[in-house]
Amino acid sequence: MPEKHPVDETLPPLKMMTSGLQHVAAMYAGVVAPPLIVGAAVGLSAKELTFLTGASLFTAGLATFLQTLGIWKIGARLPFVNGVTFAGVAPMVAIVNQTPDKKDALPIIFGAVIVAGLLGFLAAPFFSKLVRFFPPVVTGTVITLIGISLMPVAFGWAQGPDPAAKDYGSFKYLGLAAISLVIVLLIRRFTRGFVKQIAVLLGLVLGTLIAIPFGVADFSALGEADLVGFPTPFHFGAPQFALAAIVSMTVVMVVSMTESTADMLALGEIVDRPADEKTIAAGLRADTLGSALSPLFNGFLASAFAQNVGLVAMTKIRSRFVVAVGGGFLVLMGLCPIAASLIAVVPRPVLGGAGIVLFGSVAASGIQTLAKAGLDKDNNVLIVAVSIAIGLIPIAVPTFYHAFPETAMIILDSGISTGCVAAVVLNLVFNHLGKSKDAADVTHPMEGGHDIAGSPPAKRAEEAPAH
Repeated sequence: MPEKHPVDETLPPLKMMTSGLQHVAAMYAGVVAPPLIVGAAVGLSAKELTFLTGASLFTAGLATFLQTLGIWKIGARLPFVNGVTFAGVAPMVAIVNQTPDKKDALPIIFGAVIVAGLLGFLAAPFFSKLVRFFPPVVTGTVITLIGISLMPVAFGWAQGPDPAAKDYGSFKYLGLAAISLVIVLLIRRFTRGFVKQIAVLLGLVLGTLIAIPFGVADFSALGEADLVGFPTPFHFGAPQFALAAIVSMTVVMVVSMTESTADMLALGEIVDRPADEKTIAAGLRADTLGSALSPLFNGFLASAFAQNVGLVAMTKIRSRFVVAVGGGFLVLMGLCPIAASLIAVVPRPVLGGAGIVLFGSVAASGIQTLAKAGLDKDNNVLIVAVSIAIGLIPIAVPTFYHAFPETAMIILDSGISTGCVAAVVLNLVFNHLGKSKDAADVTHPMEGGHDIAGSPPAKRAEEAPAH
């Protein structure tokens, strides 16, 4: 009987639960931020904001089930966490601002997400064919950019919970972030086995305990949260379908599918199960179907979470069932607000310290992929250099594209999207179109004798360990 791939292995119950909870802790802030921002723009009460946040957690869990466990040709069946994509926040806030009666804003957003999700689902098998345009020089660049692009999130968390507060970025917050970072590093350095693998979760717990005497840990959410709650279908009204909103969210869906493709390629490399065209099509179907179903339970457009790719890279726990357990926790939090508030207790600076490790691990994985990309060739060096530079523009100079139309900002504000497009185009220009006389020395993304990792199939088969 052939040995199971680590991605398909189940782990002991305690390890499954703690490792799954670690995934939830890593992505919690990213899931709850979009509904809080959009809900505040609509003018929801504190109770309705809590409901909208719980709905996002619940739908993120359902989308994660689709992605990790899969049904039919839906789901990449990789350790992939799905949740509300931040790419849709600005367009959704714009929709809110352009809606005369704010009561109609959420139904209009939900209607647009449903249509965008269904269109994306139909387009998934065609979109997945783009995988042939992602040789190591492209995937390595994009993976590196994912890690670098996430770093400002960790730095923002490290400075405190409220950018408008006077003590934002104070020594107290930065010190807590540094302590959390050091705790994670010490656990990784001086422990072994299971304890080493849950270093981030332990860092979050210990960091939170240390934050209590400084008055940074806020436990008030525990007292205010209900024990049981359910995201009633269409709680804010039946979906409405407005053309401008649909176009806007469809563009976001394309951006999200591009980023998810890059994330799947990155995760495939990390878990040693390269994502082929079939896997990417299945993963995109899970993303888009999850998005189309989310509004039923008052959720938004769903996408893969890159920060969890970093967690897989760091812990080396590759089981998709661990992430499925994390999806179970997300569903539980959506149904039990008091459980969700337990994660909310973790102070932002503590998350920031752990985030540096997580997001840095993604960038390091990209650099490892680039090491196989033939950087001794001038063409490939140019591709990496220019693509990373373009991808860093929104991070280094956030106002760089201020004169462009607002619709273009959906794409231009994402360094991952712009860097990915640049890498694909430059690779085609330098390594495929108009083959030069030194063509034998460059990478051809569509060459029949090479697989996605850029090596001839025969060679890869020889290198693969025998079971």
